[in-house]
Amino acid sequence: MALPPHASLGEKSWHYCYLIICALIFLFLIAPILVIIPLSFNTEPYFTFTYEMLTFDPKGYSLRWYDNILTFGMAEPDRPRNNAWWDDVWANAAWFHAFKNSLIIGIAATTFATVLGTLAALGLSRPEMPFRRTIMALLISPMIVPLIITATGLFFFYAAAGLAHTYLGIVMAHAMLGIPFVIITVTATLTGFDHSLSRAAASLGASPVTVFHKVILPLILPGVISGALFSFVTSFDEVVVVLFVASYDQQTIPLQMWNGIREQISPTILAVATLLVIVSIALLTVLELLRRRSERLRGLSPG
Repeated sequence: MALPPHASLGEKSWHYCYLIICALIFLFLIAPILVIIPLSFNTEPYFTFTYEMLTFDPKGYSLRWYDNILTFGMAEPDRPRNNAWWDDVWANAAWFHAFKNSLIIGIAATTFATVLGTLAALGLSRPEMPFRRTIMALLISPMIVPLIITATGLFFFYAAAGLAHTYLGIVMAHAMLGIPFVIITVTATLTGFDHSLSRAAASLGASPVTVFHKVILPLILPGVISGALFSFVTSFDEVVVVLFVASYDQQTIPLQMWNGIREQISPTILAVATLLVIVSIALLTVLELLRRRSERLRGLSPG
């Protein structure tokens, strides 16, 4: 925000001090991420900057650890990179196996969380809904309760129900963690929703399903997609619950990174982290675009 021409010397001084403070806080928050990215291109198996890296010597940089994402765990990593090599990657590469698990679990959990969270938000948005605040508090409690407590409870419950060490159990656990994000984003979208539109459609003979698909869903779609993205990121980054309920062959990327830190320190973890940062930036960009679209649809911003 620009200073007005009539601002006093004190106001100008505070304005620039405020900008400096904000820049320092932003740097403090972003510095750990900025350090990871160049370290992922290190030619040596270290988590520190080498002399060649500090002097910007090209010999100090390589894509070795990005290549290791594909080759780690392969039966024959040195064979020619033809169809057989890619078949070996698909079948045996540890990081690629973890990526497949994370993607499958994330998509399935996001689907469940989006459907159930949207239905819950629609119900909670109705003024005639009894005990709305109590139900809302219960539904968003997974965001508040420490994950270690949730994971412990899930382990004992899943062990008794036969869901421990199953993909269905992991999907259900991740969906439970993602539902609060969907409820919050969809509820926020429904705050400015004009319910007279749905009543008008119903008065013209539209069924409840038609009203939802033709009237409600197009207007709340940005909030639904935003909630789905938050749910997917929550599932993709979650490690505590997976530690308790997953088996050895159900490794996800965060769990693979955790095991890599415990068992062998390798900059491959930094390469994977860099790729996850890029994916997170892309998702945040999509969320910002959806937020602006939602504001335009609700008439909260010009354009």
